[in-house]
Amino acid sequence: MNNIAILGTASDVGKSIVATALCRIFSNEGIDVAPYKAQNMSNNSGVTSDGYEMGRAQIVQALGARVAPHADMNPVLLKPNTDTGAQVVLQGRVCSDKTAREYFGDTRRWAEAAFESLERLMARHELIVLEGAGSCAEMNLYERDFVNFRSARRAGAAVILVADIDRGGVFAQVAGTLAVIPLEDRALVKGVIVNRFRGDKSLFEDGVRMLESMTGVPVLGVIPYYRGFTIDAEDAVPLSSVVDSKRNPAEGKTGVAAIYFPHISNFTDLSPLEQDAAVEVHYLHHPKSLDAYKALVLPGSKNVRGDLEWMLSMGWRAHIEAFQARGGLIIGLCGGFQMLGESVDDPHGVEGSPGSSAALGMLPVRTVLEREKALFNSVGTLCGTSCAVSGYEIHMGRTKLAEGVCSLIEVTGRNGAGAEGFDGAMSDDGRVMGTYFHGFFDRREVKEWFLRRADSRYEPAAECSASDPFEQLAAHFSANLDLERLFDIAGIGGGR
Repeated sequence: MNNIAILGTASDVGKSIVATALCRIFSNEGIDVAPYKAQNMSNNSGVTSDGYEMGRAQIVQALGARVAPHADMNPVLLKPNTDTGAQVVLQGRVCSDKTAREYFGDTRRWAEAAFESLERLMARHELIVLEGAGSCAEMNLYERDFVNFRSARRAGAAVILVADIDRGGVFAQVAGTLAVIPLEDRALVKGVIVNRFRGDKSLFEDGVRMLESMTGVPVLGVIPYYRGFTIDAEDAVPLSSVVDSKRNPAEGKTGVAAIYFPHISNFTDLSPLEQDAAVEVHYLHHPKSLDAYKALVLPGSKNVRGDLEWMLSMGWRAHIEAFQARGGLIIGLCGGFQMLGESVDDPHGVEGSPGSSAALGMLPVRTVLEREKALFNSVGTLCGTSCAVSGYEIHMGRTKLAEGVCSLIEVTGRNGAGAEGFDGAMSDDGRVMGTYFHGFFDRREVKEWFLRRADSRYEPAAECSASDPFEQLAAHFSANLDLERLFDIAGIGGGR
C-alpha cells in the first residue's frame, strides 16, 4: 500500500478533518490504518492510556481509525505560551521551552525524533494517513519544514492537497501551491480535495475541469460543508462558535459565557455545552455585563499568570464579581480553576518569568506551578452525589486547599488503576467551583447536573441520535469522493 499525506494550501483548510475521514474510510475497508502528524502546534492536547501527552486532533484521528492513540502519532507538540514561544512536548513528554527562533534555528533534533516515531508506526500498521501543517508551500521555511513533504517522502506517501473553497481563491490556492514547490515534490501530488463547498455543487463542475486542466492533477472530490454532526476542532475555537456577541443569549436558552483567553487551551471542554440545543455559549474577549448569562466558564490556559494578568487588565474582575454576587454559577477548568484561587506561584518559571500572581480570590486555594507535568486519565464521582465523572488531567500546577474547603470530585482511578484522592474545590454556597478534569462536561449526567445548578428552568434536550459521528463523517466524504481513485492512489484497488 501507499501511505497517504494530507497537505494543505494554507492553515485551517480542513486537513485534520479530511485525515480523520480517510482514517475511518480505510478502517471500514478492513485496513489497519493509523494517523500521524510530525509536528502539531496546539494547546488542545490529551492524554494517552499510558500517560503520554499528544495533540487532540491525532487522538480524534486515532479514534476514527479504531486504534489506540499513541504519542508516536504526534511526536512533536508545540504548546504556545507566549506570542513568540512554546513548550515543546517530545514523544509525549515535556522537553523544554523554546522561542520560535530557537526552535526553527535547527530542526534536526525534532525531525529525527519525528521520523523515529514514523518508522515505528509504519512497522506496526498497514497504512499511515499523515497530516501536514499549515501551508505545504512556505518557501522561506521549506528547508527546515519536516512536517509536510519531508514527512511524505520519508513515508513514501502519495500526497493529496486540500484547498478551502469557502475562503475564496481556490484556483490560486491549488495552482499557486503547485507552482512554487520543487518539481520532485510536485510529482508526489496525486490528487486534490476541494473542501467546504456551500451551495449547488453542480455549479462547480466546470471549476473542477478547469482545476484539472490547469494543474494536471485530478480532483478527487468537492466536499460540501458538513452539518448535523461534530468532530473536535484541532487548535482553535471553531469558526462556528459565537465570539464577542453583541446580543444576549436567545430567549428560553441557558446562556453560558466563557472567557476567551489569549492562550486558551483545551477549548473542546465546552463542546458538550455548545452541542446542547437548550444552551447558548458565547466566548468573550471584551468585558461586558454578565447579567444575561446563567453560568460563567474560565477555561484552561497555557500561560495562567499571563492570561490572568490579561483578564484583570481588561477589566473583567468587576463583571465576574458582580456575576458572583447575584448568584451566577462559575466554574474554572484547569488553568481557570487556578485563576479562581488566591494566588498562582511559578517559582521555576515554567510558564514564563518566575514570580507570583494574586488571583481572583473566589476559592480558598493556592497553586504552585512545578516542573513535572501531571498527565492522567481520571475517573471519580462528584462529591456528595453518585454522579460518575471522567476526564483527563494535564497540568503543571499543584493546588492546595485551605482547611475545611470542599473538593469537587472524589477520585477513584487514574490511568486505568485504582486511586484515592480528591480533585478541585467548591465554595461554601456551591456557586463557585473548579477542577483539573478536562472533559468535565463530556458525561451527559455531569453536564445536566451543572446546567440545572446554573438555571432552574433548564430542560435537557431529547437524546441525540446514537449515530457514530465518525461513521457520519466517513459517509459524508464517501458520497463526495471518487473512492475508486482514492483507493487506487493508496494502492488497494477498489477496496477490500
